[in-house]
Amino acid sequence: MIKMENVEKRFGQHTVLSDVNINVKEGEIFGLLGPSGAGKTTIINILTNQIKEDSGTKEVKALPHEIGIMLDIGGLYAHLNCLENLNLYAGIYGLPKSKPMEVLENVGLKDSAKKTVSTLSRGMTQRLALARAILYEPKLLFLDEPTSALDPGTSKGVCRLMQGLREQGTTIFLTTHNMDEALKLCNRIALLYDGKIVEQGNPVEICERYEAVRTVPDLETVFLQLTGVQL
Repeated sequence: MIKMENVEKRFGQHTVLSDVNINVKEGEIFGLLGPSGAGKTTIINILTNQIKEDSGTKEVKALPHEIGIMLDIGGLYAHLNCLENLNLYAGIYGLPKSKPMEVLENVGLKDSAKKTVSTLSRGMTQRLALARAILYEPKLLFLDEPTSALDPGTSKGVCRLMQGLREQGTTIFLTTHNMDEALKLCNRIALLYDGKIVEQGNPVEICERYEAVRTVPDLETVFLQLTGVQL
């Protein structure tokens, strides 16, 4: 579904990405892990054609209207309520009138459908942004730390939602700092440090390769071994 080969990106004299190679298979959840400033957002911006790579090649096997994106909480209309926001996008895509409420229920916002966006908490706003991204059942979904501002219970619900989307055939590319989430949710991951992929593969197999035990801190331990930096 996604292929990046030898991709490099510079901003002025600063090299942000260097020789990045990523392969994401259709129908899997792929996790990109790395500290702030490692280049995760730059990779997503290149894959979604928001910026262009300086060298190397990329391939995304999905048309623009088949791609859902949740990079931040921007694009929501603060003076409208949750349902009105989704109704607006549903109208653009010609979706059934029942679809917005169905999606709000899926992200745990059914009871907040009539709440104005400006009154929502950060976590609720993030869930609404996720609802907008999955509204038209995209073939490919990009999510930037989709559970970062959520309480544990809601986070588990969003993870179940992502697993359900995967079972329906959606390919998901996400960034996360949650090691337990990456181990349980992702089919494969890439560890990014200083603009370079330092390891890639099945998260459990990566842990075993570096003789780490299958518990929450394992990927942090592997990352520390590879880079000397704590995630």
